[in-house]
Amino acid sequence: MPEIPIFPLRTVLFPGGQLPLRIFEQRYLDMVRNCARTDTGFGVCYLVEGSETGALARSARVGTLARIVDWYTMEDGLLGLTTLGTSRFVLGNNRVTDAGLMMGEVDWLPEPPETDVPVAFDVLSQVLARYMEKASEHYPDFTPERLQDATWVGYRLAELLPLAGLEKQHLLEFSDPIDRLQNLVDLLPRFQGHGPA
Repeated sequence: MPEIPIFPLRTVLFPGGQLPLRIFEQRYLDMVRNCARTDTGFGVCYLVEGSETGALARSARVGTLARIVDWYTMEDGLLGLTTLGTSRFVLGNNRVTDAGLMMGEVDWLPEPPETDVPVAFDVLSQVLARYMEKASEHYPDFTPERLQDATWVGYRLAELLPLAGLEKQHLLEFSDPIDRLQNLVDLLPRFQGHGPA
């Protein structure tokens, strides 16, 4: 099993989603430098217990590989990153380096073949279309055809709806995109009358 650096965060990264990060701890500055030098990514895992800046953290077992697509200096002088979620993984054995960086063995999770959104879930495509009217600049790969891709629709709604972190994590862990859509349909009544901001 390959070993990659793990960044436990109080957020969930989905494949195809962008995650901006503000880096200030030395262990993560070193991690970013190494990832840039070797053209590799790092794992983002939802932080279940502990602090993002603490040494001891308990993260979810399923995470997403983040690839750095841009970096810049922020107004406060800190390093800013734009990352893109790529592949999901299951976290196996992990260790903490002397520098305090978590390293974990990962088993990559295959994505299912592209599946059309079933007619019963058309409402989800319609909801996502409304979000894309305002947020499409954050999704350079967006085309109207994407609204019929069950995996893409499920991932985008999971990240855009104002869900709790553990709910988002639960949605990340589905292996079947139709199961993810069913879970989202079950959650939709909570948001009736609350369109995209």
